[in-house]
Amino acid sequence: MHPAVSLLLSTALLCDHGAFGRRVVSGQKVCFTDFKQPCYKMAYFHELSSRVSFQEARQACESEGGTLLSLENEAEQKLIESMLQNLTKPETGISDGDFWIGLWRNGEGQTSGACPDLYQWSDGSSSQYRNWYTDEPSCGSEKCVVMYHQPTANPGLGGPYLYQWNDDRCNMKHNYICKYEPEIHPTVPVEKTYFTNQPGDTDQNVVVTEAGIIPNLIYVVIPTIPLLLLILVAFGTCCFQMVHKSKGRTKTSPNQSTLWISKSTRKESGMEV
Repeated sequence: MHPAVSLLLSTALLCDHGAFGRRVVSGQKVCFTDFKQPCYKMAYFHELSSRVSFQEARQACESEGGTLLSLENEAEQKLIESMLQNLTKPETGISDGDFWIGLWRNGEGQTSGACPDLYQWSDGSSSQYRNWYTDEPSCGSEKCVVMYHQPTANPGLGGPYLYQWNDDRCNMKHNYICKYEPEIHPTVPVEKTYFTNQPGDTDQNVVVTEAGIIPNLIYVVIPTIPLLLLILVAFGTCCFQMVHKSKGRTKTSPNQSTLWISKSTRKESGMEV
């Protein structure tokens, strides 16, 4: 993909998602209101002992109806980077820790030049997009891929490590990123509970409400329609009564004036008894 086109796609995608004005929470499934984009979950573990192997991460995602992250293009890569940046803001206390993605190599160790072509996505995606660090993949016994996430590390010889990809031994312990099919949102907000999968969060859940601006407006406006109709009817009735009374007074006034003139005339002519 041409760099300019990729940049435009990245900008459009990030703008469409509001550049993550709300905080991304570890273990929380994040969906979008355009109904077409996948949902994601960033699973970050503070304790190194709680991090998982590639296969454990894969099973964790699949147990919730998702897969380990596959990346279709640079725009999606930039989207994930923005989510990680939001997740690892200083106030969250989240720092170094690589993330498993769904790219891996099946088979014995390979050291030939064909090795990079042997990597495949665990969800069956045919995407050829790659974001390897300069000297990766190193192949050999390293068959599973992580996205570098070492914000405190100094740049290497090939530049910054952050968000680049590296192959690693599949039994190493890391964080992970899940990807889910787009969700069809109902017309009203629906609360969905997702297990946080965090250390010390035994039997605890995070409730996530996913709804767009328009569904929220509909949800608020529809229940008020009967009240608005009642107010309109009452207002119309009041106006009708006021107009009716006004016309009644207008019709009465000429009769009263005629009666007064008649009495005055009879007095002057001596006919008043």
